[in-house]
Amino acid sequence: MRQKNKKKSDFRALQVWYAALLLAVPVSAFAQASPFNTGATSLLSFALTIATPIAALIVIGLAVAASVGKISWGWVIGAILGIAAIFGAPQIVAWIRGLFGV
Repeated sequence: MRQKNKKKSDFRALQVWYAALLLAVPVSAFAQASPFNTGATSLLSFALTIATPIAALIVIGLAVAASVGKISWGWVIGAILGIAAIFGAPQIVAWIRGLFGV
């Protein structure tokens, strides 16, 4: 009788161990970084590195052109707002995601 209880308790311990293992598997899956998120972050940092000097040159060129009367100041203001939207895209996306609770 004692041997039977020991086998039953060993089997119960094995069941508990397997249950704990199965519960830990999804946790390890969530610990990995998303490849899409990693790629998108890398692309964003690369694009901002390239866009920074180009944006500065565009603003200077448009301001000079508007100063001498070749284009409207509305174009300059529109370009500055567009550049601000490009460089502020991560913050804008985070703000919109916060609005919808995503």
